[in-house]
Amino acid sequence: MAHKYLSFITDEHLFSCIENLHNSYLKAKADISKKKFYNNKIDTIKLTFDAKFNDLDEESLIKFEIERQIDKSINNSIGTFHEQILGGITGYEMGQLSGFDIKATNNTLFADIKNKHNTMNSSSAESLFQKLAHYADTYKQASCYWVQILAKNSFHEKWFGEINGKEYSHSRIFKISGDQFYKLLTGNDNAFFELYSILPKAIDDFLLNKKDTDLTKNSALNEISKTAKLAKRSILDEITFENYSYYLGFDKLK
Repeated sequence: MAHKYLSFITDEHLFSCIENLHNSYLKAKADISKKKFYNNKIDTIKLTFDAKFNDLDEESLIKFEIERQIDKSINNSIGTFHEQILGGITGYEMGQLSGFDIKATNNTLFADIKNKHNTMNSSSAESLFQKLAHYADTYKQASCYWVQILAKNSFHEKWFGEINGKEYSHSRIFKISGDQFYKLLTGNDNAFFELYSILPKAIDDFLLNKKDTDLTKNSALNEISKTAKLAKRSILDEITFENYSYYLGFDKLK
């Protein structure tokens, strides 16, 4: 199998990971209908400040807010991308909803992967430690990791300390930054940097063979613009009315 891009996974596996993420982008865009856009109440007070302080017209403002919602959805998919990349390294596999994200095929390593270091509160951290401890106690040769792909520093260290008022420690539970985890699994100090470096070329090559890559677009702005025009309201007033018409005084937007 070819290794044109990276030495630690095949080109076929890399393109499969890129394609899965590409599909996530398309799905996220397609999912933003007006109904989905309104699922979480829109803060039109904030949007008013955004429009004035960032000098945005209403259409640009709503496009920006839609992109923010899409970005929020994509963040989860980025974490999955790393799981898929790492699961393609010889000797490792993805968890497939088994409670861990990555494991060694010989059960000497289990890992839970978070894309960013600050995605957990104390309760989530406590639950994660207990889960890793379960794997460490079940598999006596296993080292277990909390992986932070985007961390504040580069580190590979024991995870111990107080969580929710309780002291936690285990001889085989670690926390590790993304670069160090890529190094651990590949044996290559610069594996994470090499992935970063080849991605622009690999994505371009993937897209060259992909037709109609952006046929699926979100419909939220078109739907809102249409109803705003019919109601003779501005786009921002239309969003406010459709989200808060039951608030005192907001029925005056009729």
